[in-house]
Amino acid sequence: MSELNQLQKWRREFHHIPESGWCEFITTSKIITILRGMGWQVITGNKYLSTEYIMGRNATEVADSIKRAVDSGVPHELLDEMDGFTGCVALWDTGKNGAVTAFRFDIDCVQVSESKSKDHIPEKMGFASIHSGLMHACGHDGHISIGLGLAQWVSENNHKLCGKIKLIFQAAEEGVRGAKPIAEGGILDDCDYFLSSHIGMGVPTGNVVASPTDLLCTTKMDFFFYGTPAHAGVNPHLGNNALAAACHCATQLLAIPRHGEGMSRINIGTLNAGEGRNIIPSFARMQLEVRGETETINQYMREHALKIAQGISSIFGLRFEYKVVGEATDLHNDPLLVNLIHYIAQEDMNMSLTEKSFGGSEDATLLIRRVQKIGGKAAYIILGSDLKAGHHEVDFDFDENVLDTGVKLFSLCLERLNSPGLNKIVGNGKLESELY
Repeated sequence: MSELNQLQKWRREFHHIPESGWCEFITTSKIITILRGMGWQVITGNKYLSTEYIMGRNATEVADSIKRAVDSGVPHELLDEMDGFTGCVALWDTGKNGAVTAFRFDIDCVQVSESKSKDHIPEKMGFASIHSGLMHACGHDGHISIGLGLAQWVSENNHKLCGKIKLIFQAAEEGVRGAKPIAEGGILDDCDYFLSSHIGMGVPTGNVVASPTDLLCTTKMDFFFYGTPAHAGVNPHLGNNALAAACHCATQLLAIPRHGEGMSRINIGTLNAGEGRNIIPSFARMQLEVRGETETINQYMREHALKIAQGISSIFGLRFEYKVVGEATDLHNDPLLVNLIHYIAQEDMNMSLTEKSFGGSEDATLLIRRVQKIGGKAAYIILGSDLKAGHHEVDFDFDENVLDTGVKLFSLCLERLNSPGLNKIVGNGKLESELY
C-alpha cells in the first residue's frame, strides 16, 4: 500500500466513527493501538492531563460513549487505562541528545448530521458517519491521519534524528475545551519546538499559511439563573422570574459596546428556561461566548458580560452562577519556525505561500503560549486543501492530497529541528546554529 493510500485509509476509518469532545473512546483506542504497533510509547488519561482544568465535559455523554465503545469491541483494559478521559500522547526517544519537538493533532468531531447525497464522496464511497448527529465536518479525521503518518515516518527514520518527539492527539478542540488540561499537565514543559496545523480553512490545495492572522481570544461560558417558582394565576407576585431575567440579560449582552482597539465578538447560542406554561419560571440556562483580538479585549468582553448578568439577577431577585467551559488565546508564531516553514514549502515542496485571516479561535494557542513561556518556539499553520463545502457543513469534504503534504512538511521540519550536528536552515539562506 502506498503512503497516500495508507493515509487515506486511516482518514476514512476515523471519518466513519466520529465522536464529540471528551467522548472519543473508540477513536483514542484505535490511535493508541496503531501507535504502539509502530513502537511508540503512549500515555493516556490523567498521565498527561491535569484533570482539574477540564472544561465542558458532560458526564452522561461520557458514560454513553464508554458503553458505545464497549459495544464496538474496545478492550476493557484500554478503557481502564483511559480512566474516563480521551486523547493520548505518543512519546519517542531517539536515544541521542537533541531537541524536544512536539506536534498537536485534534481528534474530535462536530455535531452535524452528514449529507446523504449520492454526490457526497464519503456517502458514495461508504465511509460516511455511522453515528447519528455526529460528523467529521472540520477535518480532524485528516489531522489524525497526518499525525499517524508522521509517527510512521519517525519510526522508520530514527537513524536520521536526535532528541525526543511528542505527538499529542488532543480531545475536545471544538468548543476550545481540550488544550488547557494538557498545558497545565506539564507535558510540554521541556519542549524546544511545537507545531500544529489545520487543513482547509478556505486555502487552496498546494498552498501553506505559515503565520495566519486574527486568531481570536475567546471565553465560552454557561450562565445559570435561579429564581423562585409560583402559580402564574393565583400568586405570580411570589415568584422570581428567571426566564424574564435571562431575556433582559440577552438583549443587554448584545448591546455591549465594541472595543475600539480591535475585533470583539459576543454570541448567545442557546437559552433554555422554565418548567411549564402556568408556572413562574424558576430556572434559565444560557450558553454564550465572547471573543477578542487580544487578551485585553477578550477580558473586557468577559467582564462586561458577567457584570450585566450579575446586575440583572440582583434586580430580579435571582441567584446567579456561571461556568467557564472553554477558552483560547491569540497567536504569535515564532519567526524562526515561520522562516523554516517558508523555506521547506518553497524550496523542498514547491508549494505557494499565502496569507489568511483566521477569524475564529483555536485552543492550540494555549499550548503554543505554554511552550513560549518556558522559552521554546512554537507555530500554528494552515495546510491548503480544496473543500467541497465549508467547515461544519453537512457536505464538508477535503482534497485528501493534503494528508501526504502534511506528513512531508512535518517530517522535513523534524529533519531540520531534530537532526544531530546539523546547522538548521530556517529560510532566506540564513543558518541557525543549534547543535545538539
